[in-house]
Amino acid sequence: MERSEVRFGHTVIRYAIERGRRLKTVAIRVDPVDGVRVRTPGDTPIASLDVIVHRKAQWILECQRRHEDLPPPPSPREFVSGETFRYLGRQYRLKVERSADAGAGVRIAEGRLIVPVASKGSMPANARDRLVAWYRERAAIRVPERVAAWSARLGLHPSSVLIREPKKRWGSADPRGNIRFNWRIIQTSTRLIDYVVAHELVHLAHRDHTRDFWATLGRAMPDYESRRKELRRLGRQVVW
Repeated sequence: MERSEVRFGHTVIRYAIERGRRLKTVAIRVDPVDGVRVRTPGDTPIASLDVIVHRKAQWILECQRRHEDLPPPPSPREFVSGETFRYLGRQYRLKVERSADAGAGVRIAEGRLIVPVASKGSMPANARDRLVAWYRERAAIRVPERVAAWSARLGLHPSSVLIREPKKRWGSADPRGNIRFNWRIIQTSTRLIDYVVAHELVHLAHRDHTRDFWATLGRAMPDYESRRKELRRLGRQVVW
């Protein structure tokens, strides 16, 4: 497959070229996995494609930014004793144990995340359900605390704070002022929870990822770029 690249400011945009005899126009696609791909008629010179990509560079970079803030695809887990799970940035070994006590709750003890499950039924399925419920309970306490702290700092106050399980977002803000957070972020450190919280709060003032959006976030959190990258690296460990 042919490839080319263009420079836009200090950024190099690399792209792959897909040629088709029946294509009549040039189309650009930005994929989270495959990167930038340009579909073009078979006889279009690469120099012409470079000009088109450069012209669309701002849009391409914005798409790539949005992709960086997306959770990765879920990773497989078996939910058996010995697996590693995170809570507030720390790693814990999972211990799944049979329990006849219906009221026994998930707990952390001696560096282990202990999940009691009913004597009947599938242990992995029960363990997952208990674990998710526990994480959601913790998120419902911890995340609103961080929202309150960052709301005071930013002067931006949501109508409500909701804990949900979206497949493709860490968080979201709607025009009515409601902000929603993926319960999975409670597995990350407070530093990364704060990034997601501040990011969504700024969306109350700036709906899109404009320069004003990033400038507002940057003034409140100058190291937001490093936090974004850290969350991206950690994503596969906390999405399951």
